[in-house]
Amino acid sequence: MSHATLSDKRPPSSLRGATLPKWFPWAVAAGSVALGLGISAAAGLHSSIQWALMAAVLFVLGSYAISAKVEGGRQAKDRVATSMVWVAFLLAVIPLASLVWETVQQGVKVLDGYFLSHSMGVVSDSEPGGGIYHALLGTLQQVGIATAISVPLGVLTAIYLVEYGRGKLAKAVTFFVDVMTGIPSIVAGLFILSLWIIILDMGYSGFAGSLALCILMIPVVVRSTEEMLKLVPNELREASLALGVPKWRTILKVVVPTSIGGIITGVMLSVARITGETAPVLLLVWGTNLINSNPFSDPQASLPMYIYLQYGAGYESSHDRAWAAALTLIAFIMILNLVARGIARWKAPKTGR
Repeated sequence: MSHATLSDKRPPSSLRGATLPKWFPWAVAAGSVALGLGISAAAGLHSSIQWALMAAVLFVLGSYAISAKVEGGRQAKDRVATSMVWVAFLLAVIPLASLVWETVQQGVKVLDGYFLSHSMGVVSDSEPGGGIYHALLGTLQQVGIATAISVPLGVLTAIYLVEYGRGKLAKAVTFFVDVMTGIPSIVAGLFILSLWIIILDMGYSGFAGSLALCILMIPVVVRSTEEMLKLVPNELREASLALGVPKWRTILKVVVPTSIGGIITGVMLSVARITGETAPVLLLVWGTNLINSNPFSDPQASLPMYIYLQYGAGYESSHDRAWAAALTLIAFIMILNLVARGIARWKAPKTGR
């Protein structure tokens, strides 16, 4: 049998020399959108979600079919995976962008300096005017108290689990931290309600809401801090201990400073997580239209509660105030996340060239 006959019987290679241009995904995306719109128009579909889903399916199938024809099966599978990643990204981003756009569009109607610096006072829900100063003050105090309590407890617990935790106690603490991570906010509110208000008879206050927020915040701080401490190389600990430095001083001067950027980022994210909680505030803090700067006595307003009450009032003016308060809350959480990212980059280890 000749050499030519043997070469003819070899299976075709999945690797081909042809390569599609860089603008190929954009062309397929544009064609998929146009084809999806055409199918929707022909079928009489009026929902933008339907044609968007059809366009996404056409984009994935089109990328695979053209790439398989030109580049081969292996590269086609790679393009399918990339296309599905982009589709999943857009499916996650589009609702978020729509939410932010709707909140900004509705919230800017009454959001100004007067709105931020005045309370509702004697303004009724049906009247225009008023502001969120009392709710903003209450949120800052309640979240601040919860942070002051939760951060030391969470960080010290994480240090114990990573540096000292051995045996049954450490396993029990880890188990309860995992359980607390999934506790619904309403359960935390009911626990503080039964303990602090019903049993101890301490009354409704901003501090009671802060205690419930602590239950939600502590496991997040513990988990994030624990992961950051585990990333510290053991060589740093061993080098410090080899010099005769006590373990507590090694933790304080070596381990914690090395991971401080990640710890602060986790704390900021946990603060953002509890800022928008409504259930504990509804059960423990209640609400008021007047300014109460004492979080340890009497009901106190908060932004989540303010939004709930104003939107539930059902008036056009109250709806505008609810949207403006929601925009303020989103902006506050966004600022916290940006600060966390900035601190993480600032504290990140610098690598030389």
